[in-house]
Amino acid sequence: MKRIYTKTGDKGTTGIHGGMRVPKDDIRIEANGSLDELNAVIGIIRSMLPAEDAWQDLLHTVQRELMVIMSHVATPSGVVNPNPLSAEELVLRCEQEMDAMSVELQDHGYFLLPGGTPVSAQLHFARTIARRAERRLWTLNRQDTVNEDILRFVNRLSDLFFVMARIEMQRQNWPEEKWQEFAYKRKKK
Repeated sequence: MKRIYTKTGDKGTTGIHGGMRVPKDDIRIEANGSLDELNAVIGIIRSMLPAEDAWQDLLHTVQRELMVIMSHVATPSGVVNPNPLSAEELVLRCEQEMDAMSVELQDHGYFLLPGGTPVSAQLHFARTIARRAERRLWTLNRQDTVNEDILRFVNRLSDLFFVMARIEMQRQNWPEEKWQEFAYKRKKK
């Protein structure tokens, strides 16, 4: 096996697709770091689910697409990325999955405290990492255009994880902890 360490990053730079080196805190690297962290948390969630759970296929597909997305994020404009992007198809799949799950959801009308079951808590954690990744991608987009399908996909992921966290709570018959009623649902005095 080839050595895992190269020593090329010891001076605070890292390589991106196309051979260019950038600072390790470059927004492109920050965005990819958030996506990588999200992928790792999805792996934790999958490890907590039974192998036959219906979510395994969806989450595995998301993980594989995140790897492709990271390769595109690591590729500056003007450099060809040979990895085919399926983000547009996955946006649609996420929406379809959420629509199907939402039929089962009990309306809550409240902001919820993240937590509950271990799987639900990890799904909420994934949701927050997806939101951070989305923010970093929008920052990158101001410097170098990010594919719109990538931006939409990461946005849908955070929504998907929220719905999944709520469904998990219902699956386990675990009550959600309410924080505060949505302002638009409060009665005016």
